[in-house]
Amino acid sequence: MDSSETTKAQSNDKQFYQNVIVMRHGDRADNFEPLWVSTAARPWDPHIVEEGRVRAFCTGRRLRANLGFPIDRVFVSPFLRCIQTAYEVVSALCSVDDDPTVMSSDAVVSLDPSKVKVSIEYGLCEMLNREAIRHNMAPKDGDFGFVTSELEALLPAGTVDSSVKQVYDQLPQWEETVAGARERYAQVIKALADKYPFEDLLLVTHGEGVGVSVSAFLKDVTVYEVDYCAYTELRRPISGDNESFTAGDFEVLTNPVQSGISYLPASASNAGDNE
Repeated sequence: MDSSETTKAQSNDKQFYQNVIVMRHGDRADNFEPLWVSTAARPWDPHIVEEGRVRAFCTGRRLRANLGFPIDRVFVSPFLRCIQTAYEVVSALCSVDDDPTVMSSDAVVSLDPSKVKVSIEYGLCEMLNREAIRHNMAPKDGDFGFVTSELEALLPAGTVDSSVKQVYDQLPQWEETVAGARERYAQVIKALADKYPFEDLLLVTHGEGVGVSVSAFLKDVTVYEVDYCAYTELRRPISGDNESFTAGDFEVLTNPVQSGISYLPASASNAGDNE
């Protein structure tokens, strides 16, 4: 238990709030480099482009400056675009000198890896169906080729916590339903929060996962767009201690005008569908 968690756990006679940030990855290469797919060894797993790296780093800096609380743990989808996004965000969170002129991890002089711990979570992966991954892009043998130790090596040195037991220790089956994937995202968000109730979390995932972080906890809305590196902020009350705690419901603090997440009341969306 780190010092921030200890402080929270010791305050077991008071209620405090746990915060969970759910963020989309940066700009993916196949949407900006049309020929990339034709030569890619892993066409289902695009990297992020330079603009995506800058966007991710600057989002990390904004989180560090504006949240009002430190991120204790980061959980990240195994897809490369999420790993690279997490690298940039964590670099911004852990940078020793918060230089406003620095635009990516390349120019960070020194990191304090004790600030944040990072773990891979397969349950935060992309929807594994044709809605999200075109069928001819998915691996024909169903093996997406993720090796946890290799993914951990791509994260900032000293930040990885490989002792964490994953909620999903392997990928869901290919051709999971959209409803099943959405249920998975909601389950994983809550499971990770329950696993670390005295820590504030950042989950780096995909657009659908960010959408679910709104629709699952802000009832009767339909999310229709999630920008690159857009994030939602969830908060819930926690009381008790590390041995026994009680958690309230999550509330969504995200302002859709500022967050890059666009949603409508479900009734308005359904009316539009019928026109």
